[in-house]
Amino acid sequence: MSAPRRLLLVNGPNLNLLGTREPEIYGTATLGDVERITQDAAGRHGFEVRAVQSNHEGVLIDAIHAARTDCAGIVINPGGLTHTSVVLRDALSGVALPVAEVHISDVNAREEFRRHSYVADIAAVHVVGEGVAGYATAVDLLIDVIAGQSEG
Repeated sequence: MSAPRRLLLVNGPNLNLLGTREPEIYGTATLGDVERITQDAAGRHGFEVRAVQSNHEGVLIDAIHAARTDCAGIVINPGGLTHTSVVLRDALSGVALPVAEVHISDVNAREEFRRHSYVADIAAVHVVGEGVAGYATAVDLLIDVIAGQSEG
């Protein structure tokens, strides 16, 4: 049986404010722009995208759990949960899907606390500091990982 041709796009807390929240850091693109960029990139590979954004950790975890039955991989920008959430990390690890971690800003050049990611050690792909265009990069790299798994 071949892997589903769908990706789950997960955007964590406060990413619904893209376009208005600290544009000097995050730019002026909106969450809708992020979803379009991700869908366009996936579509070039024959994949579709199911997108979820929530300010509630449990909603994100439920979406990740549901992805295990009909998605081939997960693109995630956990937002502030990157640095705080062991349970989000455990959900990603538990579904055993390849993960691409995306951060719009260069978290390594910001406050010290932003330099630790609970997702980093389980993500196959890391895209940091490319702005919203990084979502397309993450999709391309994640689909390479998925293709490599299906060949092996």
